[in-house]
Amino acid sequence: MGAIRSYNRRIDGPGWGLQVTFDRYIGMERYQEAGEQAGNAVTAAIHIEPHHCNPMGNVNGGVIISLADNLSTGAANRACFEKTGDRRFMVGIDLHAAMLANQQGGTIRGISRIVRAGRRVTVVRTEVWGDGDRLLAEVTTTHVPV
Repeated sequence: MGAIRSYNRRIDGPGWGLQVTFDRYIGMERYQEAGEQAGNAVTAAIHIEPHHCNPMGNVNGGVIISLADNLSTGAANRACFEKTGDRRFMVGIDLHAAMLANQQGGTIRGISRIVRAGRRVTVVRTEVWGDGDRLLAEVTTTHVPV
């Protein structure tokens, strides 16, 4: 219960006071992918601002990984519910990332799809794309219910 409580904790300070989760804090906006590739994909985008960038002006790798981690957890949660009917939180226990490219500014978007959804282990593959349909990262995560 402690993990769930801290995930939805109240943030105090100027302009805060509402329930804020990390995905909203980093500026993640969920959307629905259109077309054949959509399927059961979980998708979101981040419009890159200066605070998302490293000193060289490129998107910080942590922002790319955070987008993939948040999306893959959402996909794993949905897959667990569809398979078992349980609303258990799926915790990531492994993450492998291949950082393939980067960009300055613009928008990055992630697409997570289930590779395998079992009763105890779910594997998710997430692609993070940049402007001009440039593949920035491929991330594979493994999740288990708590």
